[in-house]
Amino acid sequence: MAELTDTTIRELVRERYAAAATSIAQGASAGCGAESAGSSCCAPAMSTTDTAGNEVFGGSLYAGETAAAGAEDAIAASLGCGVPTAVADLRDGDVVLDLGSGAGADVLISARRVAPSGRAIGLDMTDEMLALARANAAAAGVENAEFVKGYLEALPLQDASVDVVISNCVVNLSGDKAQVLREAARVLRPGGRFAVSDVIADPDMDDATRADIAQWTGCVAGALTRSGFEAALAAAGLVDVEIIETHRVHEHAAAAIVRARKPA
Repeated sequence: MAELTDTTIRELVRERYAAAATSIAQGASAGCGAESAGSSCCAPAMSTTDTAGNEVFGGSLYAGETAAAGAEDAIAASLGCGVPTAVADLRDGDVVLDLGSGAGADVLISARRVAPSGRAIGLDMTDEMLALARANAAAAGVENAEFVKGYLEALPLQDASVDVVISNCVVNLSGDKAQVLREAARVLRPGGRFAVSDVIADPDMDDATRADIAQWTGCVAGALTRSGFEAALAAAGLVDVEIIETHRVHEHAAAAIVRARKPA
């Protein structure tokens, strides 16, 4: 197997996300709906359920979510492991950045919550996902949302330009998670909030799982442990770190809400 360099990981993840977006778009155009297009956490080929049949990834996690009117298609196409907008304390006037915005569900929900004076920015490296998200935004009639192409490790935004950074099961996909968190801290304004859903690995995750690139692009093998995430956030200069497990997604990992703050 090829060495898992940061560039290799990025390209493998990009290819798999592109395939997921294409599958969703083809399913929608065929009239079967995005939800039935076979999406999961990060790829059409991966199940959204655990071994007991419980839904652990995808749009069903948004059940009961408010401010989602018009975002149904984007939510059905969600590839995430949680609902970061539910814990981000979004307010009118906030500028929100969604890292790895995918089909745009969290951007559209955020845009409605920070309206009329705020805006939401979705960042993704995959052209196919960006096209899907823009189409979903247009269909929902959301005008205070925008989608930009870029990498998590080099955000194309100015320093101290956003109030809130969110993400849904994406930080774990980067080969350089410490750099992702440094970039998130850089673009946050003083007092800004970091609120993401992500996968947290158990301390005893085995080497075989870690080495499996299919698991990496499936949101498991690249995950940080709780202590690793805490240390990386602190090293990025973020404080008041809080990590709350929400549900198990794998025998060696759990989904969690991760929150922190940039000092004022």
